[in-house]
Amino acid sequence: MCLAIPAEIVQVDGDMATVRVGEAVRRTSLTLLPEEAVVGDYVIVHAGFALHKIDPEEARESLRLLRELASYIDEETPSS
Repeated sequence: MCLAIPAEIVQVDGDMATVRVGEAVRRTSLTLLPEEAVVGDYVIVHAGFALHKIDPEEARESLRLLRELASYIDEETPSS
């Protein structure tokens, strides 16, 4: 299963950007975005490509829900 993740753009360099999700920082391509992206924008990232911009509040809420889901999985996973 693949999951597209909201990420905040922290640096733009031509058609590439540095994005942040929590404490993770990654490079992603902006070539598939239909509009220009700037620092501070939130984008949906899948397989190293920013696919489209997303409202900042919607992005933060999606990330909050993903963290909540991950915490439930951690609670239910038996330790070895």
